[in-house]
Amino acid sequence: MSKESTAGVIFSLPFIIGLIAFILVPMGMSLYYSFCDYNIISEPVFVGLDNYKKLFTGDEIFLTSLGITFRFALISVPLRLFFALAVAMILLKKTRMTGFYRATYYLPSIIGGSVAVSILWKRLFASDGVLNLLISGLGEPFTYSWLGNTSTAIWVLIILSVWQFGSSMLIFLASLKQIPTSLYEAAKVDGASRASQFCKITFPLLTPTLFFNLVMQTINGFLAFTQCYIITQGKPMNSTLFYTVYMYQQSFEYYHTGYGAAMAWVMLALIAMITWLLFGTKKFWVYDGGL
Repeated sequence: MSKESTAGVIFSLPFIIGLIAFILVPMGMSLYYSFCDYNIISEPVFVGLDNYKKLFTGDEIFLTSLGITFRFALISVPLRLFFALAVAMILLKKTRMTGFYRATYYLPSIIGGSVAVSILWKRLFASDGVLNLLISGLGEPFTYSWLGNTSTAIWVLIILSVWQFGSSMLIFLASLKQIPTSLYEAAKVDGASRASQFCKITFPLLTPTLFFNLVMQTINGFLAFTQCYIITQGKPMNSTLFYTVYMYQQSFEYYHTGYGAAMAWVMLALIAMITWLLFGTKKFWVYDGGL
C-alpha cells in the first residue's frame, strides 16, 4: 500500500469507526429489538412480528400520533418554505443592513429547536403569557388557554416550526443569486411584468432548490420532537402527540423498548416512502435544464 493510500485510510478511520459504532451497530440492534419483547432492564425475548401487529391493529394512539404528525408536516412545511422564499427575495436587494437582517432571520433556525426556546415559547402562549397580556392591553382582560385547547395547541407548535425558516431562506437566497441578471434584463426589454418574471424565470430556475428544501424540511417535520416534548408533551387529550414523542414515551417512560424500536422502523419506512414519492414527482415540475 502506498503512502498516499495509507494516509487516506488513517484520515478516514475516525469517520468509518464513528459510522460503524454510532450508526450501523445501533441500527442493527434497534432492528433486532423491534422483533423482541424488551424493556431495557431484562434480556430481550424474541416475539417475531408481534410488535408490528400491535402497532396497526391494537394501538389507536399510534394511529392518532401518526395522523397528528402528518397534519403538522403538511401545514408547517409549506408555510415555512413560503416565508423562506418571500424573505429571501426581499433580502436579495443589497442595503447597509442586509447582513444584519440575514443573521437575524437565520438566528431562529439555530436556537429554535433548543429546550430554552421551547420553554420561552410555552410561557409566551400561557394563560398569563405575553401574548394574552398584549391582547389584554387592547381592551378587557384576556386569559385564553392556547395550549389547553385541542384546536389551538397544535398551532402553537406549527407557528414555532414556521418561525425557524432561516436555513431554507439562506439556501433560497444563494440560489437566487445564481440566476443571471441578463435573463431579467431581456424580460424587461420584452415588457414582462415582475409577476411574469417570477413565474417565467425565477420560479422555474428555483425549482431544484425548492425541491431540495421540500425534501429536507419534510423529513425534519416528521422527526420533530423537542418542541412537542417540552411545550405540550402531547397534551391536551393527545391532540399534539407527535409520533416521535409517543415513540419516546413507549421506549423510555413505559419501558416498551422493543415496541418503540418497531415504531422507529415504521417511521423510517414512511419517510423513505414519502421521499420516494417526492422524487417521483420531480420530473413533472423541477427544472433540470441548468442555467
